[in-house]
Amino acid sequence: MARAKDIRVAPIEASDARRCIRRLHYSGRVVSNSQLHLGVFLNAKLEGALQFGPPMVKKHIIGLVKNTPWNGMVELNRMAFSEALPRNSESRALGIAMRLLRKRYKQLSWVLSFADGTQCGDGTIYRASGFVLTQIKKNTEISQLPDGKIVSQITYGKGKHILERRGRAGPPRGTKVLDGFQFRYIYFLDPTARDRLTVPIIPFSKIAEAGASMYLGKRSLREKQAMARPRVQRRGSADLHAPI
Repeated sequence: MARAKDIRVAPIEASDARRCIRRLHYSGRVVSNSQLHLGVFLNAKLEGALQFGPPMVKKHIIGLVKNTPWNGMVELNRMAFSEALPRNSESRALGIAMRLLRKRYKQLSWVLSFADGTQCGDGTIYRASGFVLTQIKKNTEISQLPDGKIVSQITYGKGKHILERRGRAGPPRGTKVLDGFQFRYIYFLDPTARDRLTVPIIPFSKIAEAGASMYLGKRSLREKQAMARPRVQRRGSADLHAPI
């Protein structure tokens, strides 16, 4: 029986990574500006991929860690694995990827990633791989069109003036924002960068407290029941839904 230590992680061509992501990622879509593509192999067969590149709006992100140079961070844009990979392959692949980034791209000090708690999960793999949680945010970005297609808010832009400037129509009537949360995680390639973090690190226990737990696209019965009950804001508790 194959074990996680049997997988191999290595750079691959962008075209191979895109085919793999389209086949395996729940969204079926790639991020076009990804720059580094890593394949996850088992028995010489490509069974997963990780894609790294700049965030969508880097100027709004780079300040999360003070004094980060423009080329000092990267986002894990996409990550997908097939069912053929053995247990714990995800965290092992992430660990290998982080070591590769640290060794080959010395200008990088941290890695950003988001977990989609509307369709996928709350970031279990990131927590197991040494990432810290820096935001739990009620979803306002991902919507479902009347035809069932899932799109990001950026497809249409935010605000009438942006739509007009870009020559785009707004979302069709009947478009619904998906229920759930978005989670922001950071991994420190340079441990000293943690001291320059400009936002609080959120305890992982806050995910369940917010009724935001999700795994493999499903919420637990306990979380569904918690979301149905009236929520009470505790005195002195932090605002977990601050905008990105």
